[in-house]
Amino acid sequence: MEEQQIEKIEETVQEPKDTLGDFMEICESIIISIFVVLLFFTFICRPVTVDGSSMNPTLQNSDKLIMRTFFYTPKAGDIVIVENDESHYYSGDDNSELVTGPGLDKRLIKRVIATAGQKVDIDFENGIVYVDDKALSESYIKEPTYLNTGAFDYPVTVPEGYVFVMGDNRNNSTDSRDPHVGFVKEEDVLGEAVLRFYPFETFKVLD
Repeated sequence: MEEQQIEKIEETVQEPKDTLGDFMEICESIIISIFVVLLFFTFICRPVTVDGSSMNPTLQNSDKLIMRTFFYTPKAGDIVIVENDESHYYSGDDNSELVTGPGLDKRLIKRVIATAGQKVDIDFENGIVYVDDKALSESYIKEPTYLNTGAFDYPVTVPEGYVFVMGDNRNNSTDSRDPHVGFVKEEDVLGEAVLRFYPFETFKVLD
């Protein structure tokens, strides 16, 4: 009987808690979590804020977005954030020499209209954009494309390693039509805007 009681008592004995060890485990978990979050937002996704109205009606001033960066290659129709430290455009009437000029020295958010090798033509009188001789169906724009700010004599072919971008607010946007932007190097495309998370009532995955 006494042996059974001893066994029961022994079964209920617990090791004293290692308070310092538990604290260190918690700290380690927090540090790892912070590292993972920083890694995620540095190399995979980043939050960005829209500044201005050049992407109306698709995006509004002060909208907050998530931009994906990891293994991203620009495609026609994508909404992208670009670094505009310099501009690239053709010199001369024959569009044979690509030259570099000063940019606006800021980041822009625009839509990719054409990629390397594609031909862009714009009928400014009727407001129609053509890519490879096909008129684009642009349900996302605010109004037809009437603004010509003189970067090119159309049609133009996008050089290898570059893209042609425009804002959805076509007549209130500084984009590839402007000599301060022109063609955008693919390496200057920081990433694609994939999600609007603020304002909360307009939360949306961007097409």
